[in-house]
Amino acid sequence: MNKSVNLPFDDTTCGWYAALPEQPACTRLAGELSADYTVVGAGFAGLAAARRLGELLPEARILLVDAQRVGQGASGRNSGFVIDLPHKFALEHPDPTHKQRLLGLNRAAIAQLQGLTARHGIDCQWSHAGKYQGAVGPRGLAYLEHFERLLADLGEPYRWVEQHELARVVGSEHYSRAIFTPGCYLMQPAALVTGLARSLPANVELLEESPILRLERDGQGGWLLHASGGRIRSGKLLLGTSIFTQEFGYLRNRLLPVMTFASWTRPLTDAELSLYGGQLDWGLTPADHAGTTVRMTQDRRLIIRNTYKHVPKYGRSTSDAMRAKVREDHRKAFLARFPQLANVSFSHTWGGVYAISRNFTNFFGELEPGVFASACDNGVGAAWGTISGTLLAELAVGADSPQLRDIQAVTGMPSLNPPEPFLGLGVRSRIRLAAWNSRSEL
Repeated sequence: MNKSVNLPFDDTTCGWYAALPEQPACTRLAGELSADYTVVGAGFAGLAAARRLGELLPEARILLVDAQRVGQGASGRNSGFVIDLPHKFALEHPDPTHKQRLLGLNRAAIAQLQGLTARHGIDCQWSHAGKYQGAVGPRGLAYLEHFERLLADLGEPYRWVEQHELARVVGSEHYSRAIFTPGCYLMQPAALVTGLARSLPANVELLEESPILRLERDGQGGWLLHASGGRIRSGKLLLGTSIFTQEFGYLRNRLLPVMTFASWTRPLTDAELSLYGGQLDWGLTPADHAGTTVRMTQDRRLIIRNTYKHVPKYGRSTSDAMRAKVREDHRKAFLARFPQLANVSFSHTWGGVYAISRNFTNFFGELEPGVFASACDNGVGAAWGTISGTLLAELAVGADSPQLRDIQAVTGMPSLNPPEPFLGLGVRSRIRLAAWNSRSEL
């Protein structure tokens, strides 16, 4: 396999990462190394896979390699939700057993992350805060009523929150109603993944800023991973590379690279916090999935996330001008909700790339002998990445468990995409139509 890969090209304006303390110097790949297992990609999936391999095989040498610093990629760029409920489209699945399996997997991931943050003292604003799903107008309310029916069918707890009660939490009467579900956790994603990286088992070696440029078989049943500074000879290979899995020749024409954007404020002063009038540490997602996500962090920052772009060249599909326009749109959404904070500026605006599939199916399994992957989280990466990476390691070593059988039952092959230019035209048109239809909820 000799194809050169397109590397990550993320912006340098991610607020979550900028808020971290200065990170220690990293170790880069240099010279030739050998490993029993190599995990490529140090996001939620890769970190979990490397950790589980280290636990299962304490005598093995395991390498975890990332093109960037941990926390600079997609796992450090999300809005900081770890959600237990299946995604909206999965909630509509006709098979109740399928949904219960997803719910069990997500909750196993949450339990795992909660245990790790406590055991290793990871300071990441971890909080069992629950989640609000909010509606602004009639369109959002219709989606919210549909959400209620799905929750009732699943037998999950929830409660309605009316406008005035919600306003006391979120500091805004912009929303008509919301549904609160208690199982969601909130966190600072860049702090969480860097903390997870610092607490890996002793037999896992982390190599950062070491992009893998080429893969090839070594002729002995293993793999050679080539980078500019050296190469790795590895027995087995696990890919926690999400959308970039296609760059290594796998799942080609089956994944769609989409970028979503967020902006956050500087921390509010005491006077601004009084004007705001709400609480700290909450998260609200839109009833209409194309609407606006809003969060208030424990350290007094308000976050606005909306706007989706099809990015076939990943970060290279964006520009400073695009981010400036996104920032303007975020500002409008912010002022619609918090006019009393008109003098509070945004300090950072950033984007993050994730993979979706046309049939909303996640891939999990062995791509070819000795190569394993979890790819395509369909926008719910923290919980799914954690549990899928953990179970991918179990699959790679030949283990078995009820959870492993569950994840195999709920995953499959993402459907093929139409060829370009039809794919790009179709995706961009769908995104524009969704934004237009959801404009009242933005």
